[in-house]
Amino acid sequence: MNSRKKVLWKIFISTLYLSAFTFGGGYVIVSLMKKKFVDELHWVEEKEMLDLVAIAQSSPGAIAINGAIVVGYKLAGIAGVLVSIIGTVIPPFVIIALLSVCYNAFRTNELVSQMLEGMQAGVGAVIASVTYEMGAGIVKEKDGISLLIMAGAFAASCVFEVNVVYIVIICGLLGVLRTCMSRKGAGK
Repeated sequence: MNSRKKVLWKIFISTLYLSAFTFGGGYVIVSLMKKKFVDELHWVEEKEMLDLVAIAQSSPGAIAINGAIVVGYKLAGIAGVLVSIIGTVIPPFVIIALLSVCYNAFRTNELVSQMLEGMQAGVGAVIASVTYEMGAGIVKEKDGISLLIMAGAFAASCVFEVNVVYIVIICGLLGVLRTCMSRKGAGK
C-alpha cells in the first residue's frame, strides 16, 4: 500500500510540475511527459507512450489533461486518473485566476508582450523536436504502411490543408482496420 501511495504522489508531483512549467499547449506537455515517464522514470515504454498520445489526441478535450488521464490510468487505475487530473489542472487554474485579477496591467505591458512572443519561438522548437522524435520512431520500425500513413497525414495537413480533425479520424480508422486485419491474419 505504501508503494501505491508513493506512485500516486510521484504522478501528482510530476503532472503538477509539467503543467506548471509548460507553455505552448498540449503537444509541448506531451513531449515533456514522454521525457518524464519514458526516459526518466521508465514507467511507460516509448511505443506505448505513442499509443497513449494517440488516444489522448483523438479524445475530446485538452490533450494535456487527456494525456495525464491515460498515463495516470495506466500507472494506477482510477486513483491515478484523479491524481493526474488534479496535478494537471491546479497550475493553469491558479495562473489564470491570478492573470484575470491583473489582466488590465498585463494587457498593455510591453515587457510581458515581448516575453510571450519569445515563448512562442521556444514552443515552435519544442513542437519540432517532438515531431522529429515521434517520426523517427516510426521510421526506425521500417513499417511501410506506417510510413505511408505518416506521409499521407503530413501531405493532407501541410499541402492540401485538410482539417486536422478529419486526418485524426481517418488515421484512427486506418489503425483500427490494421489491427483487425493483423488479428484476423494471426488467427489463420
